[in-house]
Amino acid sequence: MHIEAPKKTVSKSDKEVFDFLIDIKNFEKLMPDNISKFEVLSEDKFLFALKGMPEIVLKLKEQYPNNKIILGAASEKLPFTLTADINGISATETEVTLSFEGEFNAMMAMMIKGPITKFIDTLSENLQVI
Repeated sequence: MHIEAPKKTVSKSDKEVFDFLIDIKNFEKLMPDNISKFEVLSEDKFLFALKGMPEIVLKLKEQYPNNKIILGAASEKLPFTLTADINGISATETEVTLSFEGEFNAMMAMMIKGPITKFIDTLSENLQVI
């Protein structure tokens, strides 16, 4: 399953956006209002839960300075990645595209597509707080 949020333009340099996103405690600022739990587990891992959904642990898997950050599920039971593609337009403007990639059976995909799409869209919208 592939879900991509609309591209967002942020009024910061690509380095500022990258530095914000690799500091995983900043993800709390991007979370939707219906978050019921957020906990930093280590410098590269955090746990969050949305109301009505199970807890999810995300781990910083890969980073390409000022260009891309890939977070992945820490559990192999629910294999997916959340990728931030960072594209500097100018010294003060950057385009960011968030995308979700996961392998789920058809039933699971049908159940989670709506909530995940809304979640990714909210994270993307909240990038304005950077």
